[in-house]
Amino acid sequence: MVVTGGSGGLGFATALALAQGLADVIVGARNESRGREAAARIRAQAPGALVRFEKLDVADLASVSAFARRLRASGHPLDLLVNNAGVMAIPQRQLSVDGFEMQLATNYLGHFALTSALLPLLRLSRSPRVVQVSSLAHRFGTIRFDDLQGERHYGPWSAYCQSKLAMLLFARQLQRESDARKWGLSSSAAHPGYARTNLVDNGPGARSLVAGLSRTLGRLLSQSAAQGAQPIVFAATSEVAEPGGFYGPGGILELAGASAPAYASLRARDDETARRLWAVSQELTGAEWTEN
Repeated sequence: MVVTGGSGGLGFATALALAQGLADVIVGARNESRGREAAARIRAQAPGALVRFEKLDVADLASVSAFARRLRASGHPLDLLVNNAGVMAIPQRQLSVDGFEMQLATNYLGHFALTSALLPLLRLSRSPRVVQVSSLAHRFGTIRFDDLQGERHYGPWSAYCQSKLAMLLFARQLQRESDARKWGLSSSAAHPGYARTNLVDNGPGARSLVAGLSRTLGRLLSQSAAQGAQPIVFAATSEVAEPGGFYGPGGILELAGASAPAYASLRARDDETARRLWAVSQELTGAEWTEN
């Protein structure tokens, strides 16, 4: 099982939960020291699992390609891919090494390319699953095909919401593609509700008014990273999780609580937008979606 962004926050909590279920887990992270430390911490808490770190920067398509080549060289089936890595509300527009707006690159485009590159290994599994980590913020997102990279207008939160909407559209379209092409994948999405992670506190927008408000409200309304990871783990492992499903906390406003089906906005259920986004993403990333 592969978890991107597994060195901290939701990714770490997800990887730990999977390892404690005796899964063999690959922690993908861009920071080598943090990634190796996270893998060591998980091994200490889940001694029955095989856990290792692999360097992966999802905002860099060359890193994504190199990561996938290393895994494909092993020839081992991949049972689960959790596309979790992300950044939030970068105050000023930044570009990835490939020239994409950084939030779109990290939260979505890199995961689109990674899933494509790992498809041959997923198809070797008897029951492969892919889980996209979305957010409550998807409800406020719009896929701006006329300004996808925020070149004409960039807003930190609008870019974040767009990227999380893209992840939910991706989950649904991946299931349709799998059904049509007989890939045998179960593709779903999950969100953590309002989980206390370092995504805001350690991010580039940590000093903003919104970040300060987030921390204040978080003390009253949030849940831990481990609790926030539970819908992700549910989508990844539960026998009752449905292909194409979307899961989150079942409490008030889906902020916290036990795992349950989540609300997907009307934009997230727009099949035409999902198909168009898939085609645009293929063009941008060069993802080929070949089976071998």
